[in-house]
Amino acid sequence: MDIPRPNAAKEKRRKRIIIASIVAVALIGVTFALSRLKPAAPTVERNLVWVDTVKRGPMVRQVRGLGTLVPEEIRWIASRTEGRVDRIVLRPGALVTPDSVILVLSNPTVVENATSADSQLKSAEAELANLKVTVEKGVLDAEAALARAKSEFEITRLQAEVNDELFKDGLVSALELRRSKVAAEDANTQYTIEQKRYAFTKEMIAPQLAVKEAEVDRIRAQAKLRRDEADALNVRAGMPGVLQVLPVEVGAQVQPGANIARVADPARLKAEVRIPETQAKDIQIGQNASIDTRNGIVAGRVSRVDPSVQNGTVTVDVSLTGELPKGARPDLSVDGTIELERLDDVIYVGRPAFGQERSTVNIFKLDADQVYAARTPVQLGRSSVNTIEIVSGLQPGDRVILSDMTPYDANERIRLN
Repeated sequence: MDIPRPNAAKEKRRKRIIIASIVAVALIGVTFALSRLKPAAPTVERNLVWVDTVKRGPMVRQVRGLGTLVPEEIRWIASRTEGRVDRIVLRPGALVTPDSVILVLSNPTVVENATSADSQLKSAEAELANLKVTVEKGVLDAEAALARAKSEFEITRLQAEVNDELFKDGLVSALELRRSKVAAEDANTQYTIEQKRYAFTKEMIAPQLAVKEAEVDRIRAQAKLRRDEADALNVRAGMPGVLQVLPVEVGAQVQPGANIARVADPARLKAEVRIPETQAKDIQIGQNASIDTRNGIVAGRVSRVDPSVQNGTVTVDVSLTGELPKGARPDLSVDGTIELERLDDVIYVGRPAFGQERSTVNIFKLDADQVYAARTPVQLGRSSVNTIEIVSGLQPGDRVILSDMTPYDANERIRLN
């Protein structure tokens, strides 16, 4: 027979409550434990990233840019007169001397003007020569008149002295004595006038000749200008070098001042290097530079920094101090590296693919096992072409990933496989 158990239901209820409580606590514990678990770190192939070691020591700051070799001395030859290209003597690439004729222009008017100017010059020079003869003849005439006046004065003076002695002896009358003295005074006056006339005639030579000589000089200069214009129809190089550009052809009509040829000296080249404007602020004239021509490296110095910015770059001229390698020629593409300064004792690392100098970036730093890398804020300092200064966040010996890790911006840790 069944035995009644009045506490059985209460015991069952208590057991269920205890079990439910245990299950609830277990669930809470599991949930808390799961919440504390970190997400699995993504795996990155080690050979696909650039890992570098932070170092301490001297660092050379440099900037680099692409550029070209250009001649230091370039001369555009402009047409002095209007004309038609009649003949091309030399083509681009030809070696030239200052007197080398590059092309010949034709302009009959210029030739006619030169001939006419020469004729006018000859006429003016003949008139000047005739004037010299005329004024010299005038001087001679004045000198002859002066001589005659002097002779007449001496004769009348002597006659007056003789008559004065004869008058004392009573041999001539007082009237005759008076007449001889008046004649002597008249001759003396005439002699004085002729002296002044002779002096005036000599003084007038220089002004008369100066006016005519000035006119001749003006015509001579004009004739030279016209001859130079005619001679300029034979276009010459004007300097030794290589003919680079000849933008005209036979039959072309050129205007005065138009550029018709360019000559450069290929022996004196410089490099024009284009540096990004963000890196050009520390470039100074006189800094050392090296130019890579792909056939050798040439030493140089910064000689000019363009004050303007074009297409995001600053043009820097580098004068070459070393010997140019074979094959160096104008317009050759080169790589230029400019040394900004030398830092003696700094912490530095290879330049990362992201981040500018004097900024703060996040860099993945490897742990001691070199398996995991954690995101670390790093303050960058001064930069160079391949290295950058570390201000804070890293220490010498740390190994960091310098590759672009943008795909892992959402991860604090990565695992290297």
